[in-house]
Amino acid sequence: MANILFEELGGKYERKGDYLIPCIALPAEEEQPIGTWGQRHLDYLKQYHKVTYTNLLTSGKLNAYLANIDRQAQERFKRLIEDMKQAQGITEQLKAENALEWVQRLNNIRACAMEIVNEEIIYA
Repeated sequence: MANILFEELGGKYERKGDYLIPCIALPAEEEQPIGTWGQRHLDYLKQYHKVTYTNLLTSGKLNAYLANIDRQAQERFKRLIEDMKQAQGITEQLKAENALEWVQRLNNIRACAMEIVNEEIIYA
């Protein structure tokens, strides 16, 4: 019987009963922590971009890709919050004078920043 391409490239088989099953494993990948933003993007890829998800998974680059997305989103989120706080004049003085208003305005900024990051990075 002629060798097939799988065998020519060094592929091995494992016998399971009467069948020969190819021994296939995913490439080793360095584990990196993935935060909330990375998890959201992972869910988005699984649901709407299955081919991209499968390609990243089988190439062993999924974890690094998601960690990078998470890092970018976190940096953008922090930058947006600081920029919006300066633009709206939210200071520590406001916090000392009227804590409730400070919390309300900061929560509004956080919600706006989260929407922007979701639109620009996570669900793009």
